[in-house]
Amino acid sequence: MSITVERKHKVIEEYRVHDTDTGSPEVQIAILSERIVNLTEHFKSHKKDHHSRRGLLMMVNQRRRLLDYLKEHEVDRYRAIISRLGLRR
Repeated sequence: MSITVERKHKVIEEYRVHDTDTGSPEVQIAILSERIVNLTEHFKSHKKDHHSRRGLLMMVNQRRRLLDYLKEHEVDRYRAIISRLGLRR
């Protein structure tokens, strides 16, 4: 259900802002999006896993808060990450 270390490093390298960046909002949003996609696939075969569903909802809310932060402070970066990840809004 969780992403592998290699996949996480690829996501960080793809979305980082500078060479030593590991915690910018873009990177955090991309990692959360990857985890959300993995959990969504998990729920296709495990419909009654309500404990993991709660974790999914918490991740979606965390991503939403990070996106709201970016939208409030840096609109250009917000639009860029939305288009790169293919998210609505």
